[in-house]
Amino acid sequence: MKRILFIDRDGTLINEAPPTYQIDDFSKVTFYPQMFQYMNRIASELDYELVMVSNQDGLGTPAFPEETFHPVHNFIMNSLENEGIHFSEVLIDKSFPHENLETRKPGVGMMKPYINNERYDIANSYVIGDRITDVQLAKNLNCKAIWINNDANLGGGEIKDKVDELRQVIALETTLWKEIYEFLKLGLRQVHHERNTNETKISIDVNLDGSGKAYILTGLGFFDHMLDQIARHGKMDLTIVTKGDLHIDEHHTIEDTGIALGEAFALALADKKGMERYGFALPMDEAEAKVLIDFGGRNWIVWNAEFKREKIGEMPTEMFFHFFKSFSDAAKCNLNIECKGDNEHHKIEAIFKAFAKAIKMAVKRDPLSNYLPSTKGVL
Repeated sequence: MKRILFIDRDGTLINEAPPTYQIDDFSKVTFYPQMFQYMNRIASELDYELVMVSNQDGLGTPAFPEETFHPVHNFIMNSLENEGIHFSEVLIDKSFPHENLETRKPGVGMMKPYINNERYDIANSYVIGDRITDVQLAKNLNCKAIWINNDANLGGGEIKDKVDELRQVIALETTLWKEIYEFLKLGLRQVHHERNTNETKISIDVNLDGSGKAYILTGLGFFDHMLDQIARHGKMDLTIVTKGDLHIDEHHTIEDTGIALGEAFALALADKKGMERYGFALPMDEAEAKVLIDFGGRNWIVWNAEFKREKIGEMPTEMFFHFFKSFSDAAKCNLNIECKGDNEHHKIEAIFKAFAKAIKMAVKRDPLSNYLPSTKGVL
C-alpha cells in the first residue's frame, strides 16, 4: 500500500503574499528556505506519493482571473519538476466565496479516489500545510498532520482553541523543511503499551522523539516525581498510569512499572539503524551518579549504590534496584549504575536524571545514516 503526502502549496512550498494571499504575479513567488533541497530528498529517498492540495479562493472570478494564476502556477510546478519533485496529481479548489464544503479544504471531496482505496495507506499518510484547516483535513482523512506553523494564521483565541482541539492530529510542528525530511525519514518512535496482571494494570504511552512532556500517575508520589525526571531530562513524552495493589505494598507497582516501561522501549526501538546505542552521565549537588546504558539487545545490570534510609517519600529504597533491573530485563539493555553522596534524595534523583540523559544520548539518531551500530549486523 502506498503512503501519500498531501501537500499544500501556498505557505508551505512557497511563501504566501498578503494582503490578498493570491500568488497572481511572478514578483510574489518566493520559495520556502531549503524546500527544494529537502523535498528532493523526500521525493528521491522516501516511498511517498506526492499530491498537491490547494484552496485558491475565487480563482476564475474577476478578482482572481485564471490567466494570472496559471503562468505563475506552471512556473512553480516546472521548478519543482526540474528539481526531481514530481506530484502525481494537483487538486485545486476554487469554489470560494461560494464555498463547496465537500471539496474545499478541510473537506475531503477532492481526495475521494484515495479514501477507502486498497492501494493507499491513508492511516500512515500525512497532510503538510500551514493552515489549521490543513490539520483539520488530516483529521477528516484519518491521517496525521505536519504543520508548518509560522504563527501568521493563529489569529485570536478561537483559532488557538481549534489548535488545542486538534493537537493530537499534529505529528510534527515546525517551520523547517529539514525537520520535515528528518521526521519522515526516521519516523516517530511512539508506542502505546499495556501490561495487565492480577496485581497491576499499567498503560504507557512513550514518544522517544518528544519534547519532555509527562503525565505520571502510579499512586506513589515520589515514584511519580522520579519517572517525571525521565521524561523531562530525556526529552521524551511519557504517560504512565499504573493501578497497583498498594493496599498490600509498593513492590508490584514499582517492579511492574519498570517491566512495562522496558517493554515499551523495546517496542519503540525495534529499528536501531542510525542510533547512537550508548549513553552515559551526571552530578547533582554533592551526589555523583553515573549511568551507562547500551541498547544492544542483551539485558544485564550492575548496581553500585547504597541507601541508608528505608524509604524516600513512600518509596522503599530497596525498590530502586528492582525498578532498574526490571527495565533492563524488559528493554534488553545493559545498565551500569553507580552513585555516591550524602543526601539520599539527591542520590536517587541524580540516578534518575542520569538515566534519562543516558537514554537521550543512546536513542539519538542520525537521519542521514542507515548504519546499524553493531559489528554483528543485528541488535
